[in-house]
Amino acid sequence: MKANLTLLLQISGVLHLGLMGAGALMPRAVNLRTHLAALPPFIRRLFWVYYLFIGLCLVSFGLITVGFAETLAAGGGLARALCAFFAVFWTVRLIAATFVFDVRPYLTNTLWRVGYHATNVVFIFLPVVYLLAACVSPAPK
Repeated sequence: MKANLTLLLQISGVLHLGLMGAGALMPRAVNLRTHLAALPPFIRRLFWVYYLFIGLCLVSFGLITVGFAETLAAGGGLARALCAFFAVFWTVRLIAATFVFDVRPYLTNTLWRVGYHATNVVFIFLPVVYLLAACVSPAPK
């Protein structure tokens, strides 16, 4: 079980980095610069700072998960707490993707539609894997 969970966590870590790629395409896909141009400079900068912080979080989550997959799969207290946090984080992100964001106007070609559905699959996969890891009992000593 631990080996399978370690592999699932490693895949999850790599998927975070894949989400970074999707996030890097997002400004072009939604013509973001044009939309932000109408905003006051402070709000425009605030948005870009938030965007970069989210990217930093994704990279960090991915690197932590790949680098410490075996430790996370072992089920120690801190590992379980971190996995529980990641599970909640990705569950909330899935809810936002489903009920808050209406991206239909931006799904103008097959590539964007496939990418959108692929990211939603990732948003389902990540909380499931992290929830599994959060529920793992630590190995007996």
